[in-house]
Amino acid sequence: MNKKTSQKIKKTAFLATAVASLALVGCTTRFVDYTLLSTKNVDLSKASSFKRGPNRVTGEDSQIIILFIPTSGTPNLKTAVDKAIESVPGAVALVDGVVSMRGWWFIVGESAIIAEGTPLIDPSLPGAKASLEADFLVSFHDPVSGKQVAKPVDKATYQKIKNLANLHNDAALSKLLLGLL
Repeated sequence: MNKKTSQKIKKTAFLATAVASLALVGCTTRFVDYTLLSTKNVDLSKASSFKRGPNRVTGEDSQIIILFIPTSGTPNLKTAVDKAIESVPGAVALVDGVVSMRGWWFIVGESAIIAEGTPLIDPSLPGAKASLEADFLVSFHDPVSGKQVAKPVDKATYQKIKNLANLHNDAALSKLLLGLL
């Protein structure tokens, strides 16, 4: 291999590394910590009966960016909080959580707001009892409604889900999860 070919290979490798590095760059910024956050009408006179959920939940609203141009506006905090609260039956708010902002861009990119916290559950609401009594809460995408749903499951069902996921048995896993609906 001659000297010119070697230099071209080095330049190409450097350029490829630089482009790959830029393409993989992203940033998540902790925006705010909170004690109580809700977008719902909460009857605070019943606050003493509210219970903390067993697991933390996350809701996200994101928008795609193409060449510096957002495709559908900006991410919305209310939507992210709504998704987190609505993922748990009976939840009315989130407690002890954090709101983060995430963004990345290289020709095509994404901007997102993420709300995470422990659900505060009103036991008098439909579905709340199951959420409070469950050993585990499993969240997955419902292809019929197009929404993220969370279902309470017992330990045996959770172990089945975990084993199928570890084995990458997507067909059996989908069948099991859709059977929970």
